[in-house]
Amino acid sequence: MNNFHLPLLAALFSCVLCQYDYVYYDHPISMLGPSGPNCPQECECPVNFPTAMYCDNRKLKYIPIVPTGIKYLYLQGNQIDSIKSGVFDNATDLSWLILDNNQIVNSNIAKNTFNKLKSLQKLYMSFNNLTEPVGPLPKTLNELKLVGNKLSKFPSSLLDGLENLTSVHLQENQLKDDAIAGAFKGVKGLEYLDISHNKIKRLPLDMPNSLETFYADHNNITSIPSGYLQKFPKLQYLRISHNQLVDSGIPDNVFNISSLIELDLSFNKLKSIPAVNENLENLYLQANQIDKFDLVSFCKVTGPLNYSRLRHLRLDGNNLTQASLPFDMANCLRQAAEVILN
Repeated sequence: MNNFHLPLLAALFSCVLCQYDYVYYDHPISMLGPSGPNCPQECECPVNFPTAMYCDNRKLKYIPIVPTGIKYLYLQGNQIDSIKSGVFDNATDLSWLILDNNQIVNSNIAKNTFNKLKSLQKLYMSFNNLTEPVGPLPKTLNELKLVGNKLSKFPSSLLDGLENLTSVHLQENQLKDDAIAGAFKGVKGLEYLDISHNKIKRLPLDMPNSLETFYADHNNITSIPSGYLQKFPKLQYLRISHNQLVDSGIPDNVFNISSLIELDLSFNKLKSIPAVNENLENLYLQANQIDKFDLVSFCKVTGPLNYSRLRHLRLDGNNLTQASLPFDMANCLRQAAEVILN
């Protein structure tokens, strides 16, 4: 890959797209002391960390009864396919429940399984065999991760009233437009939403205006409704890469919102650069069909106080060459550290 750098900048800055990989929780159990007397024999509850119960990666096929006082329960990496009634009856203090990488199916989950978890903040059930989320959910929940399941249903009322919920991860499922219609309407404080790697054709409507990070990459989205992003005054990070966006599906100034810091529209079918706000810092447009570079996309007016804050611009994989760049680009993009053309 050959990079073209603005002549007024001598330093090379490598641009790497942020990847939000799933993070597991490493725990040096041997450093936390022996297990407490009330701990199930299948697990470890270190006396030096008495509120944690480690049952992860032990080939368990069931969830042991959780004793009173446990706040952090690690059950990832087992062979659990069910959640039986009563296993959480004593776990009224539970704050984190980690059930990732198991084999849980909806038909094997006891009714109202989370009813007594009045303190639960984080529920992680990624990489199981769920076809719809488990509910009802505790009102205290602030983070929900259901990555890599088989979700095709999402009850529209599931998240209603969850005033503490700020982060929802639904990527790598089988969700379609009708499945998530109205699903996020009642979540007034939602800040982070990831619906990437699904089967969505239209961006969901009735979303809370509290959103700061929104990922919808790897879907089948062809257009963005007019005025859609203006509803989110706090939005900073938007990713709609690997979709089917075309110029006719991008309304004028739809991306011209002052809060936006990073915009990823790579791997679509755009032929021109859409207008962006002067405050945008990172713009990714690689692997489109762009054949012209119009400065008005970045600077409506150029002057001592009017210029783009763009720092990183990727245009590789398009129909542009260095000759396509306007001669006065450096004045508009005076803060750019890197412009990649091919």
